[in-house]
Amino acid sequence: MSDRFALIYNPRSRRNLKADPRYLELAGKMLGPLFCSPRTHAALRQQVYALLQQKISCLVVDGGDGTVGNVLSALYTSSCPPEQWPSIVVLPSGNTNLIATDVGFGKRGVEALQILQARLASGRLLSDVRRRQPLVVTRDGQKNEASLGFFGGLGAFGRGIEIAHDPKILKNYSHDAAVMATLFVTAWQLLSPKHRRGWLEGTKVTVECDGEILPEQNHFLFLCTALHRLPHGIWPFWQNLKEADRGISYLDVAAFPPHLGRAVWNLLRGKAPQWLRQDAAYHSGSATELVLRTDQSFILDGEVLPPGQDGSLTISAGPVVSFVHV
Repeated sequence: MSDRFALIYNPRSRRNLKADPRYLELAGKMLGPLFCSPRTHAALRQQVYALLQQKISCLVVDGGDGTVGNVLSALYTSSCPPEQWPSIVVLPSGNTNLIATDVGFGKRGVEALQILQARLASGRLLSDVRRRQPLVVTRDGQKNEASLGFFGGLGAFGRGIEIAHDPKILKNYSHDAAVMATLFVTAWQLLSPKHRRGWLEGTKVTVECDGEILPEQNHFLFLCTALHRLPHGIWPFWQNLKEADRGISYLDVAAFPPHLGRAVWNLLRGKAPQWLRQDAAYHSGSATELVLRTDQSFILDGEVLPPGQDGSLTISAGPVVSFVHV
């Protein structure tokens, strides 16, 4: 594998909509044909396949969580075995950048390219890496269309995403303000007698965790992630001290959960007190594979994935991916 890096730049990512001409000029001069700016999913996939033929050691992804997921999905569907995949550098430029918070490079634009070039020249390009196993979502009838990502869920999470994608929010607010507006609207609907019951009664989902079918119930919220860290100290997951990390952390909250406000206050601060762990309505742990049988779509890094022809989705811990850190 050659000691070179390539760059996939998403011109549609929020922070790239106002392109920096200096950055684009430097990228073109520095990388030549290894600088790619695909405008469609199909073009991105073809360019990833072409870059794999160049046997590069590092692939820089300038975009948000969705762009990173699309790149990993293209790698997964290629003929290249995972142990030969290039290491990934994430430059945060999207609507959501949860992946960058955990394993990102921490820099963008001209500064990021200069640091990468200096590391390449000194032989330290891959000197600091973090390894993660992305979620792999597969569905019956779409075996060649596996979707890879790092954070997903359904139930109240899906409703919240619908609010966040409302054009009135997206058009009128910056990203941080849009997040706050989404939280405000969600909280208002949970407190409103008119909307509260519709949220709390949840949705019917059968959850199978590593072959064990969990008790059948409606679910207010289901979340899972392959990340090890979220922004602002938020971490709504926990597991028993003796339980090994199997790659996927998940949270399952039953319909009409008691003490919801108190639970949210703790989980948003990364805390899971004993009373919460012992409440049967709240369940969290680690898994290698989750099978969800439902008629509701699963949201993976902002992408809406309807269930397969058999009414289910399978979420597996994927191959190990190395992310370059700074």
